[in-house]
Amino acid sequence: MEIRNIAIIAHVDHGKTTLVDSLLRQSKTKLNKEVASVDCIMDSNELERERGITIFSKIASVIWHDTKINIIDTPGHADFGGEVERVLEMAEGSLLLVDAQEGPMPQTRFVLKKALELNHKIIVVINKIDKPISNINKVLNDTFDLFIDLGADEKTANFPVLYTSSKMGKSGTEPNLHLMQDIAPLFDEIINYIPKPDGDTNLPLQMLVTSINWDNYKGRIATGRIYNGKIDAEQEVIRINREGQMNKCHLTSLMTFQGLAQTEIREASAGEIVSIAGIPDITIGETIADINTPIALPLIKIEEPTVKINFSVNSSPFAGKEGQFTTSRQIRERLYRELENDVALKVEDNPSGGWIVSGRGEFHLAIFIERLRREGYELQVSQPQVITKIIEGKKFIPYEEIFISVPEQYSGAVIQKLGNRHGQMKKMETKEGIVYLEFIIPTCGLFGYRREFMTDTRGLGIMNSLFYRYLADKGEWKKRERGSLVACEKGTTRLYGLTNIQNRGELFYGPGSNVYKGQVVGQNSREKDIWVNVCKEKQLSNMRSKGDGGMEHFNVPRTINLDNALEYIDGSELVEVTPKSVRIRKIALSELESKRSRRILV
Repeated sequence: MEIRNIAIIAHVDHGKTTLVDSLLRQSKTKLNKEVASVDCIMDSNELERERGITIFSKIASVIWHDTKINIIDTPGHADFGGEVERVLEMAEGSLLLVDAQEGPMPQTRFVLKKALELNHKIIVVINKIDKPISNINKVLNDTFDLFIDLGADEKTANFPVLYTSSKMGKSGTEPNLHLMQDIAPLFDEIINYIPKPDGDTNLPLQMLVTSINWDNYKGRIATGRIYNGKIDAEQEVIRINREGQMNKCHLTSLMTFQGLAQTEIREASAGEIVSIAGIPDITIGETIADINTPIALPLIKIEEPTVKINFSVNSSPFAGKEGQFTTSRQIRERLYRELENDVALKVEDNPSGGWIVSGRGEFHLAIFIERLRREGYELQVSQPQVITKIIEGKKFIPYEEIFISVPEQYSGAVIQKLGNRHGQMKKMETKEGIVYLEFIIPTCGLFGYRREFMTDTRGLGIMNSLFYRYLADKGEWKKRERGSLVACEKGTTRLYGLTNIQNRGELFYGPGSNVYKGQVVGQNSREKDIWVNVCKEKQLSNMRSKGDGGMEHFNVPRTINLDNALEYIDGSELVEVTPKSVRIRKIALSELESKRSRRILV
């Protein structure tokens, strides 16, 4: 049976996962009852379903006309570039999925660039052509321009184009829904255009491990592609780690993908994507080689992290009340265990206490923290910081390339704010009342800006970013313009106390919330912190006048989730993360100590 290995590239919410659903269903792939009854089959993780994005790459396979097609669903966000880079290694071609209205977007650029560097054959799929305001000709021209911008040669830029409505399960070579019947034209184009996998079954075995999973019965399961040779279940192999060290191992299981499930097989040949068990400490990037002629494959190159956060054991007055795993040993084990699955993450012990965790961006680290709290871990994290480099005695910091589309009436505020944050405009274009902006801005200049951006644009702006490169630090960074409202005593918030202070800023809590001394309960309207009593109750007596009741309107408090909290805090604050709550607190829980620490920071 012939094999095709193909990745799917798309920006967030361009219909990538929905298209995979159609491919699985129309190829009559067997699905279990639980999976078959839901939409977005490939987004199986709870976080992915909530956020509507793909975070973890997954593999599925379908059989179409005696050809096995391994489909690799890649993350659409640049912060998960470590996941993208290693899974693209397994494919010879990619489907570039583009929205018929929005066209190619920044995250599309990032993943497409990686695919072109690997010499992938690209099939362009213009999706959602059923949208009433789609602009197919413009989108096609923009896609061609993107290929040219990324340095594609003439042959690569002469890509085949298919038009689809993944929601309706239809595709065709012409953008006419009435002429489309099913998804078959897309399958046929994959088989005809994407080449067969390279590799020689007669050469010694070479398999590159690209992901790790865990099974309660089989232990660690390593997934990767066979580049050369054959592999048999229960055979002896040589494992070559990232340092080049070799040791003999015995496999206990060999599996391949059928639909979304993994099934046991006896043997597999070059070009196939398989999973193996029996090597307890195997990690990503290692080579499984022939026992007589062990030859290592090139290591997977991963771009370095740009943002770091200090993790530590929760030390607040509410510590240990809401989490299942709260000790230093439990948190440390979990952090280092993540390194086995996420090659873009770095963890190191902090001499000052806790652990420094580095990732590809705020979003990358925020997703990791969210996963920890859902697993039952309780911890506290510091303000995100950029990772700096010293080159020839000068300090260099990471810069981002950001792409913005915003209604024209709000563009002035956006340009002004980004200018104040050391942003340099590269491009400005206005089309049909929408302003398209491109800026180069320091990564630290974006910290805390995303919420301001949504406020300034009334929720109508779209902003995406990509890592640009390290440039010299210009310094003179502005601190946060507004201070915090901090609880001065422990207790339960009361309506009387909250209404007395709501004119001083924006509150994060309503009545009936438990707070402790030193917990941030709101944002001040001025620069400095204010310590307030949100637990204050009205003193009652047996003499009351008609207007003594709580007649003042109470403003709806701002909801603080993990992403908001990480954007909000400064160097004097921490985010307390538990399975039930996300709280912001001062590092120093007393007013005097907090004022001293702020003076040191300034």
